Amino acid sequence: MSLAEETAFLDATAQAEMVRRKEVKPVELLEAAIERVERLNPQLNAVITPMYELAREEAEGRLPQGPFTGVPFLLKDIIAAYKGVRLSFGSAYFEDYVPDFDSELVVRLRKAGLVIFGKTNAPEFGILPTTEPRLFGPTRNPWNLERSTGGSSGGSAAAVAAGIVPAAHANDGGGSIRIPASCCGLFGLKPTRARNPLGPALGDVLGGLVVEHALTRSVRDSAALLDATCGPDLGDPYWAPPPARPFLQEVGADPGRLRIAYTVRAGDAVAHPDCVRAVEEAAALCTELGHAVEEKDLVLDVEAITSQFMVLWGAAQAWMADGMALATGKAPAPDLFEPLTWALIEMGRGFNAGQYLTAVTLLQRVSRDISRQAEAYDLWLTPTLSEPPPPLGTFDSPPENPLYGIVRAGVFVPFTPISNITGMPAMSVPLHWNEEGLPIGVQFIAKFGDEATLFRLAAQLEEARPWAGRRPPVNASPS
Repeated sequence: MSLAEETAFLDATAQAEMVRRKEVKPVELLEAAIERVERLNPQLNAVITPMYELAREEAEGRLPQGPFTGVPFLLKDIIAAYKGVRLSFGSAYFEDYVPDFDSELVVRLRKAGLVIFGKTNAPEFGILPTTEPRLFGPTRNPWNLERSTGGSSGGSAAAVAAGIVPAAHANDGGGSIRIPASCCGLFGLKPTRARNPLGPALGDVLGGLVVEHALTRSVRDSAALLDATCGPDLGDPYWAPPPARPFLQEVGADPGRLRIAYTVRAGDAVAHPDCVRAVEEAAALCTELGHAVEEKDLVLDVEAITSQFMVLWGAAQAWMADGMALATGKAPAPDLFEPLTWALIEMGRGFNAGQYLTAVTLLQRVSRDISRQAEAYDLWLTPTLSEPPPPLGTFDSPPENPLYGIVRAGVFVPFTPISNITGMPAMSVPLHWNEEGLPIGVQFIAKFGDEATLFRLAAQLEEARPWAGRRPPVNASPS
């Protein structure tokens, strides 16, 4: 068996340990990962910007001594800037944009010893919960090539699920870590608001909706990555409460007897039977593990939340287009964007400052209301998504209705935006596969600042119902 096959499904912690023991050189791990990209990417279209020569130079030099020294890693092509490498946001409008700085998150990832060797596919501006940008074409789900990986971190999810890399960068403004985690059978933790930095270019995105982290196969990798990157940057407008101890120490720690409420509803939205079954099985498992579990619906005004969320989302697209015009000198024009994106840009330009601040205020009120409801419990369990991974093309907008995709997205993801609005941490855990062999994630939402409880429970679930041995049909290891 080649090194590329042997290391395909080792997690990042195990690969770093091989480097520490001098069983393998960083450049050998890198070449193995490159081999996997070259073999699988024609089917998956997960990696859209190779950075091989930059990575080889780094891997052959003196890498920082960190928790992941020598481990290959991929960046999602949204927000995280790597100096001298294109940052496209999945859009033709940005296809020539090359930042002259590293994002603080990238600085910290590199200090952890990770070797970044490529950028992953994402939908234009990260708008849709699928990864099918016009610029690069669709990323395909390794569990079924005709199905969506979810989005917006779909390229990263496909690469991790198929065994190209053990972990990859992701970010989340309405579910974009948890959605692809559910669709691709991965662990996906969305941290507390402002747990990770967005600087130096950004201090806050959409009033705190957007956060940075990663997609992983193992719980311990997610915890150790968060330890390596968390904490405020100079000049941040606000930051998350510091953890009591490193997150990695929570993995394997006794979670105690948790109070868990579960629901399969979000307002009037009811999840698909496969997603309901996943939640019911997860609730039963938590009961078996000694936790106090009861069914209780969150009281949500979904229509009001959606309408105000759309004000922010439309304003965001106008901000992206018009703000980058100042940086690039390129004037926004309809032919440079997908029809849905352009429709949202025009919608966003139509909102005034008062409407924007009203939306922020109302969503902050929703946040306080949800937080009060959640106070009686340690965790809230929901479906991650309302449906199994959908066929590619599900979110395509017809010419006569360019906003169809975003409306359809609202049906697909009624559960994940809750934690973006509140800032609460949440995770999608891969505990269920349906009769078609498609992964179905379940979501746990914790109180603000309490990733610790999520990591403790996630490790307990990982031990009770291991998922690391599952392999999608398209994968990097013959075994």
